[in-house]
Amino acid sequence: MKLYMHPVSMTSRPVRLFIAENKIPVDEVTVDLFTGEQYQPAYAGINPNNMVPMIEDGDLRLTESSAILKYLADKIGSPAYPKDLKERAKVNEIMDWLNTNFYREWAYNLCYPQLFPHLKRRSDEAQAATLEFGLQNSKRWLQILNDHWIGPHKQYLCGNKITIADYFGAALVTLGEVIRCDFSAYPNVRRWLDNMKKLPTWPKVNEIFYGLVDSVKGQQFQAV
Repeated sequence: MKLYMHPVSMTSRPVRLFIAENKIPVDEVTVDLFTGEQYQPAYAGINPNNMVPMIEDGDLRLTESSAILKYLADKIGSPAYPKDLKERAKVNEIMDWLNTNFYREWAYNLCYPQLFPHLKRRSDEAQAATLEFGLQNSKRWLQILNDHWIGPHKQYLCGNKITIADYFGAALVTLGEVIRCDFSAYPNVRRWLDNMKKLPTWPKVNEIFYGLVDSVKGQQFQAV
C-alpha cells in the first residue's frame, strides 16, 4: 500500500497518525506542495484533484482524508471505527461536521488566507472582511465543539474511546496553532487535544508540522 502525502498537510496528518499508531505497513510518497509537485503530470495524472492525501492499495486509488481513514480502519478491523451501526453513524456525523462546517471557516476564511499567498484575498479590504467573517464563525464552531460535541465529561469526540473522528479532528483543529490561536476559552477542546497529543507517535508524525509553526513565530496573525 502506498500513501501520497505531505507531512504538513492538515488532511495528510490524520492519516499518517492513524497509520503510525496502528503500525500499518505503508510506503509514503511525499508530494511537495510547496513547489507545486501536485500539479505536475506525474501526480496530476493519477489524482486530478491535485491534492493529498491519496492511497493506492492494489487496484484501488482513494482520495479524501475521511474516506481513507474509514477504509484503513475497516481494513485492519480497528475499533476506532465501530461496527455498531449507531456508534458508526455518530463517528460519520462528527467527521462530516468537521469537514463541512468547522473546517470551511477555520481553514479557508481564517488560517489559510493569512498563511498562503495564493489564498490571500485580492484587496486589503476583502482580506480584512474575510478574516473577520472567518474569526467570528470559527469562534461559533469552536464553542459548539467545546460544549456540544465534547462537553465536560467525554475524553474524545464520540465518548471515552478514541475513534477515527479524533484523528481527523485533532489535525484540523491544531491548524490554529500555526497562527497562535488561544484555546483557553474552550477548555474541553484543549483537554481533548491534550489527550490526542499523548498518543505515542504524535511528536514524530507532527515534527515537520511544528517546524512550520516555529517558522512563522515572527509573523503577526489575526487569531482566536
